[in-house]
Formats: sequence, C-alpha cells, structure tokens
Amino acid sequence: MSDTDSFIDEVTEEVRRDKLFGYMRRYGWIAVLAVLLLVGGTAYREYSRATEAARAQAFGDAILAALENDEAADRVSALEQITAPTEEGAAVLDMLTAAEQGIDGNGAAASERLNATATNGELPEIYRQIASFKALTRPETTLAAEERRVAFEAMASPGGPLRLLAEEQLALLDIEAGNTDAALTRLNALLADSELTAGLRRRASQLIVALGGEIGAS
Repeated sequence: MSDTDSFIDEVTEEVRRDKLFGYMRRYGWIAVLAVLLLVGGTAYREYSRATEAARAQAFGDAILAALENDEAADRVSALEQITAPTEEGAAVLDMLTAAEQGIDGNGAAASERLNATATNGELPEIYRQIASFKALTRPETTLAAEERRVAFEAMASPGGPLRLLAEEQLALLDIEAGNTDAALTRLNALLADSELTAGLRRRASQLIVALGGEIGAS
C-alpha cells in the first residue's frame, strides 16, 4: 500500500469518526431517554408489585387477627371493619363474614350478604358461584327444592368449577324427595369421576351405605 492510499484511509476513518460523534451529539439523548424509560419502567413495576404484596399481606393479617376473637359477634364486627384491597378480596371477606354471621345465629344477614356477592356482576364467575352455592346450602334459604335443583343443575354442567359439589347436592335433593334410586345412581357416578376429591368420595360412600345401596352398583 502506498503512502497516498494510507493517508486516504486515515482521512476516511477520521471522517467516519466525526460523523459518528456528530450523530451521538445530535441523537444521543434518544438512547439516554430509552435507558431512563427502561430503568424507570422496571423500577415502577417492582414498586407496584411490592406495594400489592404489602397490601395483600396486610389484608391477610387483618383477617387472621379478626378470626382470633373468641365470640362470633366480635369476629363479625372485626371483619366488617376491614377494607379489602380488591373486588375479589371483598368477595372473600364477605363470605367469611357470612359464615361468622351464621355461627352467631344471624342466618338471614348471612344469606343476604352471600346473595349480594353472588349477584355482583363485577366479580369473576368463580366467586359468584361459590357465594351462590353457600347461599343455596344455608338452612335459612327460602327457595323451594325445585328452585334449588335448577340452580345446582346449572352448576353441575360439564367443566363447571363446582360441578362435583353440585352433583352431591342434587343427590341430597333426590333423597329429600324420596327418590333413593336416583340418589344412588348419582352418588355412584360421582365415585367413578376421576376428579373426585377424597373428602367427597368419603361422603358419597357413606351416603350409599346409609341408603342401603352398594358401592359401584349402577
């Protein structure tokens, strides 16, 4: 390579560096802003997660403290003073409060609270179904057997989260109506379900034996 070629290369490289530095001076703020936004966004997400975790922890601690009261009336009073951080948390709080109201002998208030949760359109379906199930199975319910059957049959539809519990309640309604054969058929079908829990299996088996049926009989 001649001295002339070498000189041209050096000049070309210098021009490239000058252009690069010029671009950095002109547009470098964009890169800095992008870094700041990235760091700021990450910090905000971490802060939000920490805040949500702290609120959830405080909510859980408040519930546990309320349930440590010896008297049901005191537990109800303490639970009613708690502010839930989310709609879902409020639904759980209402169901806990309703349970304590029932223990305290105020079944009407418990049913009213559960029905309010069950009809709250802002809640996910699973919360509404659980509240409805609890309301339907309370002794204070004023619904007739056939009305309860319709509600449980809806819950027992394939894929429903409370399907098996609803089937158990339908078997109990069969027994209430004096239809032992239908109850036994339903209970044995429950025992054959692959999603059956140990507790429900035990209850279904005990009912079959109490009704004079045979486990596994169709």
